[in-house]
Amino acid sequence: MLMVREFVKVCSENDIAEGQVKTFEINDIAIAVARYEGQVYALDDVCTHDGGDLGAGAVVRGQIQCPRHGARFDLRTGAVTQMPAIVPISTYEAKVENGDILVAVPSEANYEN
Repeated sequence: MLMVREFVKVCSENDIAEGQVKTFEINDIAIAVARYEGQVYALDDVCTHDGGDLGAGAVVRGQIQCPRHGARFDLRTGAVTQMPAIVPISTYEAKVENGDILVAVPSEANYEN
């Protein structure tokens, strides 16, 4: 079995305003999608500090902040930028195409040789 990425439409481009975060479930993965400075970013929706819902957090200067204890993660890389978290989160490629926001998520595919 081979893991491949596939782009999945999560919403219309107009559904997420500048500085806003929304949560989506794609292939059983909870993903927070944020808009910052005109770009869209997709990250795991779970804070690595204590499992907080990042989709309920705020976008602060290129970071997403957990609403529970204030841990922050870089929107582009998922790196921790503020404790109490110490473990980064995963990020996913996101893009706007034909007015829709698409996120690339892992998908299992069977290929026979």
